[in-house]
Amino acid sequence: MTTLSSTDIDWLATLLAEVAQTEIMPRFRNLGAGDVQQKTSAADLVTEADVGAERAITAALLKRFPDCVVIGEEAVADTPALLDGWSNTDKLAFVIDPIDGTFNFASGVASFGVMLAVVKNGETIAGIIHDPVGKDWIMAQKGSGAVLRRADGQTSALKVAEPRGAVDRMIGSASWQYMDEPARSRVAGNLGKCLGSVAYRCAAQEYRLLASGHIHFALYHKLMPWDHLAGSLITVEAGGHLRRLDGSPYLPAHLDGGVLAATDADSWHMVREALLQG
Repeated sequence: MTTLSSTDIDWLATLLAEVAQTEIMPRFRNLGAGDVQQKTSAADLVTEADVGAERAITAALLKRFPDCVVIGEEAVADTPALLDGWSNTDKLAFVIDPIDGTFNFASGVASFGVMLAVVKNGETIAGIIHDPVGKDWIMAQKGSGAVLRRADGQTSALKVAEPRGAVDRMIGSASWQYMDEPARSRVAGNLGKCLGSVAYRCAAQEYRLLASGHIHFALYHKLMPWDHLAGSLITVEAGGHLRRLDGSPYLPAHLDGGVLAATDADSWHMVREALLQG
């Protein structure tokens, strides 16, 4: 199977919710000392919930879509070669972040999400972000708009905020933690030019804020597919403008170059100038 039906999208959304309830939420604020491990730093963690959730989602995907490709954050951490050429297949490729915001999850902070993107022939065709605490989803299929789906099945369209016209009237998020100097200090300092900033340490929730019209931009340096493919599609389908930091389109194969999402193209240029070059 190389296409997705509305029934498939419903099934995927339900899968994320079911796995969240069986693998993630029972461990929230209930992790033992041996259930959390560092990966690359004290701020880059993996928990038993991440591993269990990814394993369960992967097994279910392979059962329903036997010919699919599955790219999971934790699987790639163990076998980096999985990223070699993965996005160019004409098969369905599912990209999983079992818990985006693991640092928050491990700290007992209710700001995390389960993210899944679907890629075919080098482009993202669907994205779903599930909030296990709020028990709802933001989701999009390419060309069909973006929606918020509540636990009772009711949906409402997502739309980015109206442009504000100037950076000092914008609220946004800029993740500078993985930047090298001097860009790191420049971006962190330049955030003071904005009306306000948010730092959820969770792309799932920051993309939700942007696509729902509550903030005006989100900037990221680290560019792993599970962190950004779902949110980038949802943002664009909600009317936003998203590009890599050099202005080029963001594609699933990209692993560097950063990404900036904003309400519109003019705001994108304003934010890029203010934060990166100002």
